[in-house]
Amino acid sequence: MSACQTGVGKLGSGVEILGFGYQVQKAGAKQAIASLWSVNDEGTQALMESFYDELKKGDVSSTEALHRAQVALIKSKKYNHPNYWSAFFAIGNGL
Repeated sequence: MSACQTGVGKLGSGVEILGFGYQVQKAGAKQAIASLWSVNDEGTQALMESFYDELKKGDVSSTEALHRAQVALIKSKKYNHPNYWSAFFAIGNGL
């Protein structure tokens, strides 16, 4: 599942600041990947494809796979601008 600005929530009691990623983790997921702003669909697809390619290798944590995917985009000609890769972060302890 994917949605923009999932790492941002409305201010209130304090819990909702963690946004959708927190809610997914609260429901039982070990980790969620969230974004801080609206992101480009094509860039996100490229990032997620790289992320899952890294995970398939089986020798990396999801956090490291995300890092490697972000580095891959940084090195690409088409998606090297920070707007494509820097919005994403991992929430939780999916190490």
